[in-house]
Amino acid sequence: MTIDQLAEYGLEQMDDDEIQAFLATHSTGVLGLPTADVPYLLPLSYGFDDGACLYFTYLLGESSQKAELTERAGRGRFLVYDIDTAFEWQSVMLAGDISSVPEDDWSEITAMTQNAWRPNTLQTATTSGGVALYEFEITELAGIRQTGLAPDFRENIEP
Repeated sequence: MTIDQLAEYGLEQMDDDEIQAFLATHSTGVLGLPTADVPYLLPLSYGFDDGACLYFTYLLGESSQKAELTERAGRGRFLVYDIDTAFEWQSVMLAGDISSVPEDDWSEITAMTQNAWRPNTLQTATTSGGVALYEFEITELAGIRQTGLAPDFRENIEP
């Protein structure tokens, strides 16, 4: 079924302003990168620049599959979602170009990465290991949400 067909069940498309607000108030999602077999999925925190880009921080060891796949792909998809209940949820799907940010440019985007959430383990590891910063330039975006019971469901439970 299409999103338009699901509208009668309470599904709504989000407009660009709603998508921007959603991205600005969240800080985690799932990055999908192509591989030969199946997509490589990676939960990540992100910083958002209120418009065109997300920023990801990668912790690097001696080798990093995520960095290798990111460099090879150059493009990916990113999903940000929030689920309160079965009838109250939102998701935004982005497609974009991914590139490494030279370390000399990091100071220019520090403010944009401040809202990125990081588990304490990763915050501690950042000070002892290699770090890379990647820019995800948004080329496509779409958002959907459900904000209450579907009309048919409400009719069946309301007296």
